Amino acid sequence: MTETLFTNAKLADGSLKDIGVAGGRIVSIAPAGAASDTASMVDIAGALLVPAFVEGHIHLDTSFYGDKWIAHKPCTNGFDVHERVAFQAENMAGAAPMAERARNQLELCVSNGSLQMRSHVMVDGSVGLKSLETILAVREAYRDIIDIQLVAFPQSGILKSPGTPELLDEAIAMGADLVGGLDPASFDRDVQGHLDVVFGVAGKHGVGVDIHLHDFGTLGAFTVEEICARTVALGMQGKVAISHAYGLGNLDPDAARRIGAKIAAAGVSIMTNAPGDHAFPPVALLRGEGVNVFAGSDNIRDSWWPYGDGDMLGRAMMIGYRSGFYTDEELSAAFDVVTAAGAKALGLEGYGIAVGAKADFVTLAAAHVPEAVVALPKGRRVFRAGRLVAENEAMVR
Repeated sequence: MTETLFTNAKLADGSLKDIGVAGGRIVSIAPAGAASDTASMVDIAGALLVPAFVEGHIHLDTSFYGDKWIAHKPCTNGFDVHERVAFQAENMAGAAPMAERARNQLELCVSNGSLQMRSHVMVDGSVGLKSLETILAVREAYRDIIDIQLVAFPQSGILKSPGTPELLDEAIAMGADLVGGLDPASFDRDVQGHLDVVFGVAGKHGVGVDIHLHDFGTLGAFTVEEICARTVALGMQGKVAISHAYGLGNLDPDAARRIGAKIAAAGVSIMTNAPGDHAFPPVALLRGEGVNVFAGSDNIRDSWWPYGDGDMLGRAMMIGYRSGFYTDEELSAAFDVVTAAGAKALGLEGYGIAVGAKADFVTLAAAHVPEAVVALPKGRRVFRAGRLVAENEAMVR
């Protein structure tokens, strides 16, 4: 039996529908005006209704959003992961409590329409399991509002950080959902040794993998190929993601297509946030080869850069802008990157606007998806399991 009827909702195909919800799921989709009016009714008033956005890559433990402003400190000689990690440690020492900062960032994302998230959380010899313990508690407190996957992320390396392999193992046992990694070649300087630990822990616990890969050019491309080979050899297709993969943006088109075909065959997803000062994966080319490309905010006002607003629709616009997407088809592809492609990468069940799907959706003041991507309409309503949780970019208390 329908509990709530959402009337006059415009779907992505332009049709006007009434959507019935019961038990947190969509139970009916009918032409507007055709459904029964016996249920509690919410008038969508012709607004575009889309699935909640997927925040596919974020760092809940390291953002300073809502805290005091921390001026960005540039690297001394070009981008250097080691140096940025050191700056982060300095800044974190004087920051507000992690739980407070994580809640601020979570609510920012929810208020903009994200109800599914994957966050990387530091787990290594420098912090142990303290950050994970804090973020696990925050996740529990928000479980009725947003679904959060946590990646045990060895920010200080694995082989270079004593005790980290054991900590990653313990992190998964504690409740982390995936095993992370960081630049196996340039940071730990041992691709096979690094991947042995990452895939070994993942295989032991039957979980997925999401590896940060910042290396440029052929070194980055080589590491991508090694991750793909390991994925296929272990039968982990569909359970592995590579975040950033800057090296794919340095390749000539023919080389990018060849490696794209390998990535697609391995069932590995690629995450990008289209960073402003780096090459990034060629989204259209990779999608053309069958690669699942998804997106995330990555850093929001932290030690890596001062930008970030938690708006995945804005991230779709940024990806489209930097990729030279102009046609309606291309703009719709950018939207897919922050919705359906993210759901695929995260292995989400019941995602989308369909009978049987979870009633997690967002309303947008736009005529259609391409307009939403370029206009970034405000005044959104965000529904979780059919219940209003945010409106006008603020949480509903």
